[in-house]
Amino acid sequence: MAINLQKGQRISLEKEAGGSLSKVVMGLGWDAVKKKGFFGGLKQQNIDLDASALLFDANKNLVDQVWFRQLKSKCGSLVHTGDNRTGEGEGDDEQIICHLDKVPSSVSMLVFVVNSFTGENFSQIENACAEWKMHAIGENCSGRTFHDLLPAITPHL
Repeated sequence: MAINLQKGQRISLEKEAGGSLSKVVMGLGWDAVKKKGFFGGLKQQNIDLDASALLFDANKNLVDQVWFRQLKSKCGSLVHTGDNRTGEGEGDDEQIICHLDKVPSSVSMLVFVVNSFTGENFSQIENACAEWKMHAIGENCSGRTFHDLLPAITPHL
């Protein structure tokens, strides 16, 4: 079952799954923007969005991460399907698969992040869609990777 959240909306994963939720997939899809070229034809501009997952302990310390440079968490509970740098293709362009039953008990919070590596803001991206099954914060931040976004993330932990 796919659930689309709006900025600030929350949903209980326990309630939605009847208490037996064991896997969450964060899917991210988008399309490259087509712009008019120099001679009037359409030119495709590649946009590189990135999905990341951050694992925090109860003290709000970052203990692990999954992103395009680390496709699997140390514990093996989260797996990134790989970096898509153009948005080409149907469906999700990037996914992070989380096996909740394998997340260590020392991890108390999972944060999923979407950022534009090529620097566009989300109003400049066509058909961007991310199906999130958690609290969608929806803050507008600048950064090429999740490292740049950490100062904006930590107040929400």
